[in-house]
Amino acid sequence: MRGRFITLEGSEGSGKSTNLNYIHQRLQQAGIEVVLTREPGGTPLGEAIRTLLLDHRQQAMASDTELLLMFAARAQHLNELILPALAAGKWVLCDRFTDATYAYQGAGRGIDKERIAQLEQWVQGALRPDLTLFLDLPVAQGLARAGERAELDRFEREELAFFERVRQGYLSQATAQPQRYRVVDAAPSLPQVQAQLDRILDDYLASGIGVA
Repeated sequence: MRGRFITLEGSEGSGKSTNLNYIHQRLQQAGIEVVLTREPGGTPLGEAIRTLLLDHRQQAMASDTELLLMFAARAQHLNELILPALAAGKWVLCDRFTDATYAYQGAGRGIDKERIAQLEQWVQGALRPDLTLFLDLPVAQGLARAGERAELDRFEREELAFFERVRQGYLSQATAQPQRYRVVDAAPSLPQVQAQLDRILDDYLASGIGVA
């Protein structure tokens, strides 16, 4: 039986890293073998591309370059890690996937979503996430949280308006694809956020989808 593909999305300061680990633990407690990964990255080549993409010294990077690097890393990620894991019946939990490309490069940078869709079809074929969890919170709150961390990366240095467009891009995708998207209010305290995740995961696991 093919494994399930779950993605976690969210903009800066939404608590993705903490909640990714929480979801991972919840799935493992349910007896599921889970591969934890991230984008861009997930493979040695992908991680090298990630370093380029996040390097704040690369301010001159063109939007098309950024888009193509994202899909180059994704192509390697799929072929080297994601597809073999799913074929082996493992579940894959990924920190960001192509929804992030539509949000950041599409809504944020203004690249036509049809161009992104062409690359998506070329690189992924029919593969789409089975479940996408979007951690949503007001942009100003997220940036304030992100600002408490160490040196900001190239994306985190963008202006407020960019992140507003990214958030709206995510919310538009969630509205258009309610069958796989679940929007989580990430503004409250961590226990409240994780209580929402518990309910979603409990419902998903109770449905028996992909569970032998």
